[in-house]
Amino acid sequence: MDITEVQTALQRQGFDPGAIDGVWGRQTIAAVKEFQQQRGLEADGIVGPTTAAALAATGGAAAPVVRAAASTSGPLVWFEEALRLIGTKEQPGAGSNPELIHWAQQCNIDYQSDDIPWCGLFVSHCIAATLPEERLPSGPLLARSWRKFGSPCKPAVQGAVLVFWRGSPDASTGHVGFYRSEDQDAYHVLGGNQSDSVSTCRVAKSRLLEARWPFTAASLKGQVVTAQGQGALSHNEA
Repeated sequence: MDITEVQTALQRQGFDPGAIDGVWGRQTIAAVKEFQQQRGLEADGIVGPTTAAALAATGGAAAPVVRAAASTSGPLVWFEEALRLIGTKEQPGAGSNPELIHWAQQCNIDYQSDDIPWCGLFVSHCIAATLPEERLPSGPLLARSWRKFGSPCKPAVQGAVLVFWRGSPDASTGHVGFYRSEDQDAYHVLGGNQSDSVSTCRVAKSRLLEARWPFTAASLKGQVVTAQGQGALSHNEA
């Protein structure tokens, strides 16, 4: 069940998710919580297996149209938001991309210029915008701060937050992004500030410090995705 299907199912059962646009925003989250409350489910705004099954339950003409697999899983909403933002770029020269500054304002993060590395800001936005009950780590602009986010998960799976060292394992610098897929030598990381944009790059597996999973999405499970190792390894993501 993807986000559009969740929104469609909510609407057909009399709950208002806003526009059927595939974007996991506040109105959709509120509609999920209202649905959960009326069905006697935990009102956490997360479409895990139980909520997905309830949304997919048949009920005559008002039943949602969803795929057969919808009863067993829900969307990885933070990862879907990351995918949606592919191509977002920092502004070259003077000034900053106002979208990045807006992310910081929404997350209450002091961030004034996209000249400052923003991989942590990107991850913060994707988590905060879609999982409002999830706590961000202290100092989220620092990539290595994400080692204290959520709970550890191994092996890396789609949607997991991956934290890497940069420069050297003992340095304070690092990089953070989302696991998208992997090949024999590298993780394919969907992240911000990669070639000054939201994009996917190959990061050597030997650089991984930690993989983390959101506490509030414990009922959702990602999957390992293998892919061909095309393109050079990334060495400096800032």
